[in-house]
Amino acid sequence: MGDTDFDPSALYGYLQRRFGEGELSLNRIGGGQSNPTYTVGYGGRKMVLRKQPNGEILRGAHAIDREYRVLTALGSTEVTVPEPVLYEEDAAILGTPFYLMDFVEGRVFNDCRLPDFSPDERRTLYLSMAETLAKLHRLVPADIGLGDYGRPGNYFARQIHRWTSQLEASPSKPEPVLSNLAARIAEAMPEDDGLVSIAHGDFRLGNMLVHPSEPRVISVLDWELSTLGHPLADVGFCCMPWHTAPDEYCGILGEQSEGIPTEAEFVACYRKVLPNVPEPEPFHVAFALFRFAVIFVGIADRAAAGTASDPEAARFGPLARRFAIRAWEALGEAPPPAA
Repeated sequence: MGDTDFDPSALYGYLQRRFGEGELSLNRIGGGQSNPTYTVGYGGRKMVLRKQPNGEILRGAHAIDREYRVLTALGSTEVTVPEPVLYEEDAAILGTPFYLMDFVEGRVFNDCRLPDFSPDERRTLYLSMAETLAKLHRLVPADIGLGDYGRPGNYFARQIHRWTSQLEASPSKPEPVLSNLAARIAEAMPEDDGLVSIAHGDFRLGNMLVHPSEPRVISVLDWELSTLGHPLADVGFCCMPWHTAPDEYCGILGEQSEGIPTEAEFVACYRKVLPNVPEPEPFHVAFALFRFAVIFVGIADRAAAGTASDPEAARFGPLARRFAIRAWEALGEAPPPAA
């Protein structure tokens, strides 16, 4: 229980008050860059704990209360998520608010090349991701109590403003290639077409729980960035592996394994379920890359401040520049020369 950012005895006392006597086991789950996550065993029940990171956080970031809300709302839908157990807003207990959800047995993969899968398994899993995303976007937010989960309309304009502001608020000096990209993304933004869905915000292989033995998604994790948004924001985000290399957060560019569908096939599978959603434009992929670049800046800032969830988070800092360059490539343009 040593690798925690809170006092385990405080959690034990809390669980004792909520669930009665029991033995506590606690292990940190690695891989996440944002909210510290732990497996918790207590009284014969296995759960997962998600909390905010310690230290100062940007306004609106690490919104675990929203995670808990969307998990609760999705529990009765065809989009499978872990069962939420409880949410605790009192930061005095573990240092930040936190929530518990049931543990789901499954597999998590971060390498989008899926080296240990057969070609047929790779194709099946990728198309399962596309279908799962389409099922999420097919939901009517108001029907499941999420009609006020965000502001409908003008999603990309608001998101560009949000991530540009976050970039400008960074204590580190942003790379010129990324600062210039912020303005170019705003220029490339298409007119709003009125489409609104529940947007996951971080829908990628590493946030999918895969069946223990079958190549299919059984649960969607990490809803921290979810909101009411445009469906093509998630679709563009899902297309990033085709535009990034394996050493750029596990993309497949230049090393696409046999069986993995093309980007066009992935989108076609999604649109087979949701034909009213148009195909993504270069802007949608570029926007996803820009947003992830800003996220990498935030990770690097937290690493410098000593509050990153991942103890090796500093290694992701250089990816901000590389993702910015990939965004320019997605737009079919070269970044302007540095002044």
